[in-house]
Amino acid sequence: MADTTDTTDTAVTTGAPLWRPHGRDRGSTRNVRVRTSAVIVVLVALAVLLVPPLVQLDQQAVDLSAKLLPPSWAHPFGTDDVGRDLLLRCVYGLRVSLLVGLVAALVATVLGTAVGALAGALGGWTDRCVMRVVDALSSIPHLLLGIFIVAMFRPGVWPVVVSVALTHWLSTARIVRAEVLSLRSRPHVDAAVSGGASRWRVAVRHLVPGVLPQAGLAAVLMVPHAMWHESALSFLGLGLPAHQASLGNLVQAARGSLLAGDWWPTLFPGLLLIVPTLAIAGLAGAWRERLDPRRRSELSL
Repeated sequence: MADTTDTTDTAVTTGAPLWRPHGRDRGSTRNVRVRTSAVIVVLVALAVLLVPPLVQLDQQAVDLSAKLLPPSWAHPFGTDDVGRDLLLRCVYGLRVSLLVGLVAALVATVLGTAVGALAGALGGWTDRCVMRVVDALSSIPHLLLGIFIVAMFRPGVWPVVVSVALTHWLSTARIVRAEVLSLRSRPHVDAAVSGGASRWRVAVRHLVPGVLPQAGLAAVLMVPHAMWHESALSFLGLGLPAHQASLGNLVQAARGSLLAGDWWPTLFPGLLLIVPTLAIAGLAGAWRERLDPRRRSELSL
C-alpha cells in the first residue's frame, strides 16, 4: 500500500498522466484491421482466379453416395445434398457474386457520376429537375425496385447486373453533385470562368477530375451492397438460375439441410458472403479516412 500511495503521489506532484493515452493503440488497431482486410481481399482474389483452372473437377458433378458429408480433409467445406463439393461450389459462387458486384458498381458509378456532375455543373432548373427525379427514385426501396426490374427478364447474370446498377447509382449522384457544388466555389474555378472558359471546359478540366476520388470511393463502397443485393435476389429465386452456383442460391438450397441439422451447407456460403464484403468495406473505410481525416473518430470505434 505504501508503494502504491507513493507512486500516486509522485504522479500527481509531477503532473504525469495516470492513464496512458489510447491514440496510438487505436491507430495500431486500425492498421491491423486494414491489413487484415487487405489480406482477405487478396486471398479471395487469388481463390476466384486460381481455384477454377487449377482444380480439374466439375462443380456440378453429382455423387449421391457422398451427399451431406461433414467437413473433412477430402471436402474441407463438406458436401451438399447431392454430393457436390461445397468448397468448389462456394468459390464459383463467390466468383459470380464478385463479378456482379464489380460490374454493377462500375456501371452505377459511371451513371451516378455523369448525372451528379451534370446537375451540379449546370445548376438552375436542370439541377432541380434531376434531383427531384433522384429523390423520387430514392423513395422506393432498392430491393423492391430491383425485383421489379429483374422480373422483366429471364434469370441470369446480366439482368441482375442491370437491376443492381439501376438501383444503386442514386447515392453516387448525390455525392458527386455535392462535391461539384463545393468545387464550383473554389478560386481556380472562378478564375477559369472569369477568363472566359466555357462550362464544358470548366467541367472537364476542373470539376470532373475533382470528383473522381469520391466517385472511386463510392464505387468501392458499392461493391459489398451489390453483392448482398445479388444474393438477396438469388435467394428469392429472382436472380441467377437455381442450377448456377451463387452464394444466394447456395444459401437458399441449404435451408432444408439446416432444418435437418446439417449446418455446413448454410454456414460456409454465408461466411464467404459476409467476410469478403466486410473486408472490402474495411478498405473503403480506410480510403474514406484518408480523403477526409475528420472521419477518423467514426472509423476507430
